[in-house]
Amino acid sequence: MNTNDYVLLVEDNPDEILLTQRAFKKGNIPIQLKIVTNGKQALDFFVSRSDCTQTDTNDKLKLILLDLNLPLISGLDVLKEVRANPATSRIPIIVLTSSTEEKDQIESYRLGANDYVRKPTGFAEFTETVKNIVIKWVDHN
Repeated sequence: MNTNDYVLLVEDNPDEILLTQRAFKKGNIPIQLKIVTNGKQALDFFVSRSDCTQTDTNDKLKLILLDLNLPLISGLDVLKEVRANPATSRIPIIVLTSSTEEKDQIESYRLGANDYVRKPTGFAEFTETVKNIVIKWVDHN
């Protein structure tokens, strides 16, 4: 991994943001974590950043961890927009959510999510889950 590579977390819950940051630190995940806290910020992020196209050699977005229950624009709408844009359509997107609704899972996959992961409730399990996601989707892709 390049030191400029990063994962984008799209999450509105401050506790879950903190948990993810701790998981990166505790799991010794050697990649930056950037954070946006609502669906509008996520879409604005893609519009304003040329590195999402993977052509800029300074920063490279390697993975998006996307919550579904976001303010302003839903996670499903973010997923749909990211997949519809040729510049961002190939970035792996993992839906990382607390939703237990089967319809959310089905719709996430239909819209192009690479994986759908329910957030574990315990810190150790959460850390391991996040670490495994990053290893699978960043290290091996």
